[in-house]
Amino acid sequence: MPFRIVLKALLLLLFPIFGNANPWLQVSKDGRWLERSNGEAFFYLGDTAWELFHRLDREEADLYLENRAAKGFTVIQAVALAEMNGLNEPNAYGHRPLINNDPSKPDLKPGPKNDYWDHVDYIINKAESFGMSIGMLPTWGDKWQDTRGGQGPVIFDEGNAQVFGKWMGERYADKPMIWILGGDRNIYTDEDRGIIESMAMGLREGDGGNNLITYHPRGPGLSSEYFHDADWLDFNMVQSSHAARDHDNGLYIENDYALTPAKPTLDGEPRYEGIRVGFYLQDVPKNLYFDDYDVRQAAWWAVMAGACGHTYGNNNIWQMYDNDRNSVIGANVPWHKAIDHPGAFQMGHLRHFMEALDFRKLSPSKDFIKEGPNYFGSKIRGLLAEDGSLAVVYSARGEPFMIDLGVFEFTSTESVDASWYDPRYGVSYPLHRADPVGIQTFTPPSRGRGQDWVLLLNLEE
Repeated sequence: MPFRIVLKALLLLLFPIFGNANPWLQVSKDGRWLERSNGEAFFYLGDTAWELFHRLDREEADLYLENRAAKGFTVIQAVALAEMNGLNEPNAYGHRPLINNDPSKPDLKPGPKNDYWDHVDYIINKAESFGMSIGMLPTWGDKWQDTRGGQGPVIFDEGNAQVFGKWMGERYADKPMIWILGGDRNIYTDEDRGIIESMAMGLREGDGGNNLITYHPRGPGLSSEYFHDADWLDFNMVQSSHAARDHDNGLYIENDYALTPAKPTLDGEPRYEGIRVGFYLQDVPKNLYFDDYDVRQAAWWAVMAGACGHTYGNNNIWQMYDNDRNSVIGANVPWHKAIDHPGAFQMGHLRHFMEALDFRKLSPSKDFIKEGPNYFGSKIRGLLAEDGSLAVVYSARGEPFMIDLGVFEFTSTESVDASWYDPRYGVSYPLHRADPVGIQTFTPPSRGRGQDWVLLLNLEE
């Protein structure tokens, strides 16, 4: 990897971007990426913290947010009206969010620390101080739809959904928010659609359009199936979910990438580190858990397919599991220890690698990969710069592949600098410099499950 790229990645690792969450985000002109309103690139690296507002106190939230900022996360996905009995079970300070579970009546009391929303404010402000945005779900899906059960109760209709959306939009209009509607639900009826459309309308009215809006579907699913053409849907979100190892979430991204009009897309809920594989399926082992390779493979596959970022999840963290709480889906490590599981570090490596390359000039491409596995866990995916100056190839099992170097537009003084990048540790290993001609075979340094490698080809003088 060229020295300037290594230096930039090192600086990003040593000095995470704190205190610059504003200006607000926007969609790039080509409809592929998210960026700040000043044109600065924004790589969406999310962490799933659904129960953050509901279960953590201020000191715990400080610990969690500082840890996530240091690891390079840019978005924290959390739910205001939380899934785990979030309406009736009070937060760490004994507060509930609504009066009589009425969305049109948030429970507000005088003073800075006297109600549920004061606590939400504190966490949002703390995240902002660390340079992170909140991916805010106004409510989990069981509060507006009962098709999947849940702890509910269902409290939303079209009228109060708009009222609640407007209130939230006004309250956080000047904060670096990303609104995420849905909450693990799909659209089945006109009533379902009406509730979501109304909440989106309320958010737009409340915050004046300052913040982007997306939709979190049930998995496996895609927001584009329901709302791709909706004016309020700024970017798409998929949930590839937790069914199986080697489940190719890149196919979801490819689907959205091919749609018109072009909108950014990302996997907002892939397989979680530390969750039981296929927990909702029959006849699957009860002691098989997704590990850091599973989440790393999903992340790189998604980004290599054209995603504008990625969301990491950990089964112990989304529910903020601790020894005094009931375990859901096999959670077995307290959240404050799980925050240092290896997959979270590796997500930061992905972000810093992509930012160092200026990822906005890269597009998914298969044409220059002439031979290599295209099946199950070994699938090869690649990105190519439009100007022919840069190519990235991800080999999920360290399998060899062939590249047509004719894609590089070179002069007689240029050559291709090749290096291997280890996504486990964020380390690069120089390979060689060569003329960018012909079809060449590249064999990664190691091979097998957990031995994924990234090839970087860079045109250099």
